[in-house]
Amino acid sequence: MSRALLLMITAALVGCRSSGAPAVPDFTGTWGHQRVFGIDEVCGETLPDGSLRAADCPERNDAAPSSAAGTDFPKYRPEFAAKVEELKASQVSMDTVLRCYPPGVPRIGPPAKIVQNAREVVFLYDDANGSFYRVIPIDGRKHRTGISSSYLGDAVGRIEGDTLVVETVNVTDETWLTDNGAFHTNGLRVVERLRRVGDTIEYQAIAHDPAVLAEPWTLPARVLKRSDQEVEEPPRCEERDLEHMVDATQYHDNPR
Repeated sequence: MSRALLLMITAALVGCRSSGAPAVPDFTGTWGHQRVFGIDEVCGETLPDGSLRAADCPERNDAAPSSAAGTDFPKYRPEFAAKVEELKASQVSMDTVLRCYPPGVPRIGPPAKIVQNAREVVFLYDDANGSFYRVIPIDGRKHRTGISSSYLGDAVGRIEGDTLVVETVNVTDETWLTDNGAFHTNGLRVVERLRRVGDTIEYQAIAHDPAVLAEPWTLPARVLKRSDQEVEEPPRCEERDLEHMVDATQYHDNPR
């Protein structure tokens, strides 16, 4: 076989492969975001008496504004309204996020960094409660069976055109969907959609839990901007405030 013919065949095979297989979007990178139904960064605010309190940090230049789509709180079936109010009233003693536990899905929000290859994507978080990660297969693997529930659940992903779709199940019911008593069951299923648009990612999450929710809860959408700031290890989460609460039954306005 002549060299010229071999080059022609090789070029034809490459052309067929590139034209027959759609391009897979690359989500690898660090993605700047600020507040996403959670606290991504915490800054100190000095009060008039000189004491400090935790507060949201000023918006960074690489953080895109949140969308108005979605709602701030899930809609529960009427028979669970009283339980939501009861948990809200006792949030200080019942909300595990206040004790440095992982926030769960979807409460943790979108990742700060994504690493991707042909088999899986890895979500990295620099959350206020610590460093967390999720390994998400995208090669057709199914949800694992026979494993215990966990704070961040069991996730599998797939590529749909320009969108990464992540489905998470088996999330422990020790977590909440958000603050104010937004509990869920072990039957929770969360679908996250990440759509790559230039140097941004459109992020949307929907929580499905028909056992307690009157309808699927669509969280407010976010647009994440590519950032040149690398993810850093956050300070160790250490709860040192709850023991000083005078009345733990008082409502606690938790921003996540």
